[in-house]
Amino acid sequence: MHPRPLLTTFAGLTAVASTLTGCSAIGTESADLQIYSARHYDLEGAFGQFTEETGITVEFISGDDAELLERLKAEGEDTPADVFLTVDAGNLWNGARQGELASIDSSVLDDAVPEDLRDAEGRWYGLAMRARTVTYNPDAVDPAAFDPADTYAGLADPQWKGRLCMRDATSAYTQSLVASLIELHGRDRALEIVKGWVANDVAIMSNDILLLEAIDAGTCDVGINNHYYLARTLVEKPELNVDLFWASQEGAGTHVNISGAGVVEGADNPEDAQKLIEWLATDGQNAFVDANHEYPVNPAVQPEPVIAGFGEFKRMPLNAEAYGTLNADAVDLLAEAGYQ
Repeated sequence: MHPRPLLTTFAGLTAVASTLTGCSAIGTESADLQIYSARHYDLEGAFGQFTEETGITVEFISGDDAELLERLKAEGEDTPADVFLTVDAGNLWNGARQGELASIDSSVLDDAVPEDLRDAEGRWYGLAMRARTVTYNPDAVDPAAFDPADTYAGLADPQWKGRLCMRDATSAYTQSLVASLIELHGRDRALEIVKGWVANDVAIMSNDILLLEAIDAGTCDVGINNHYYLARTLVEKPELNVDLFWASQEGAGTHVNISGAGVVEGADNPEDAQKLIEWLATDGQNAFVDANHEYPVNPAVQPEPVIAGFGEFKRMPLNAEAYGTLNADAVDLLAEAGYQ
């Protein structure tokens, strides 16, 4: 068995892992499960509830996905990790491709998680879903002006010149959206769309909160946001003058991404690791997603009230392999288009 306390394991961290942000424990100092997490949203509440309900204690270390994957590879069979929890379907696909995630057989997860939000070989499962859609200032925009069939492409129309705010090219959100456009339309058409955004003098923002504040202030009229940033901001500032438009409802649907988890290959405690992932997808869905206003992946679980107020929407089918394999193409396309 590998040594359990992460504080002991941390003493010999390599340079790759030295930038990881820290660890937390839910339960005892020497926990039953060790989780490497690139998800940073309100983990303590969900994991604490899991421990209360099951008696299985949890300890986790946070970092970004690339750091944690490198650490898993460096540790090999000596890794203390039982579960890898990360954001972005492409990252989950990449972890499976690199052999870091074990294949598990779970009818519970197969029933709870839609087919396109989980790995066909059972190496990872989506647990929380976020939609990246259009937001706008209702004083400046009539939503009838949006293209209901292809809303993302429609923002390349000259009517939006000088009116757009979007995230920077280094954002995983931007890259995954563009990867989905490449998959949907082909590279040439996706390049044409992004060049259209650039030609419309898109204002680039470093985060989604700044983007919403700019729309509210009238600095720009339209943006593309993850839905939960709008929900968070509305809770803190109900007077925010920003509305949401569900993109491409008469076409392919709104772009979505996920955070999810898999059992680490060679985990010391794979049975309890599987129990945790099953719990997060079923009884623990609301505990896992509600605090961050994300959508449950489990269609039997209702979203929390703020995002339920956004109404139902058709989502674009998710292809994790495309998000992973097309990420480099998306980065190149953004650069070629002059998107900063």
